[in-house]
Amino acid sequence: MSIQTGTYKLGPGHGTLSVMTKRTGAAAKAGHDLVIHVTAWEATLEVGEGPAQTVVIALDADAASLRVREGRGGIQALGEDDKASIHKSIDDDVLKRQNIAFRSTEAQFNADGQRIAVQGELTLVGKTRPVEFELEIDPDGTLTGSAVIKQSDWGIKPYSTLFGALKVADQVELELDASLPLT
Repeated sequence: MSIQTGTYKLGPGHGTLSVMTKRTGAAAKAGHDLVIHVTAWEATLEVGEGPAQTVVIALDADAASLRVREGRGGIQALGEDDKASIHKSIDDDVLKRQNIAFRSTEAQFNADGQRIAVQGELTLVGKTRPVEFELEIDPDGTLTGSAVIKQSDWGIKPYSTLFGALKVADQVELELDASLPLT
C-alpha cells in the first residue's frame, strides 16, 4: 500500500505502542520479560507530494501512562501488585514522569513505497539522542515498526533488584503496530 498525500493522526485508538524488556543477571530466571503498553500517545505522519513523497513523523507519549500488560517467564506469575510496583518504579526511578518525544529529521519511502526509513531524535528523561528505524506499511493499511534502544544512552540506569542479581537488560525494544486512519 502506498500512503496518499496528507496528514494522519494516530493514537491508542489506532493501535499499540509497546516497550519490551528482557531480564539479565544471575537471578534472571526469577524475573520476567515484560510487555509494557504506552496507553497515552499521539503520533502525526505527514506525507508530502511529489516523486520523493517527503515524510515527517512526530510522536508524543505520556511517560506516566506505561502499563505492564504481560510478564513472560519467571518463577511465579506476575500479579497485580507486581505490576503496580513496576509502574511505580518506571514513574519514580526510570522515566521520572518526564514525557517522551520523537521527531523525525529524515524519513523516506523505499522504491516500492511499502517501507519508510526513518532517522530522528528521541527524547527520554530530558535527553535527546538520535535513533533510526524502519516502518512497514502492509497492503491493509497496517503500520508496523520497531527500534532497539540502550537505556544508558539516555542516562537511564536499568532497573535492578536482589543486589544486582536480577536486572532489566540495557537494551529495550520499542514497537508500533497501528492501522492508518482512512482518508
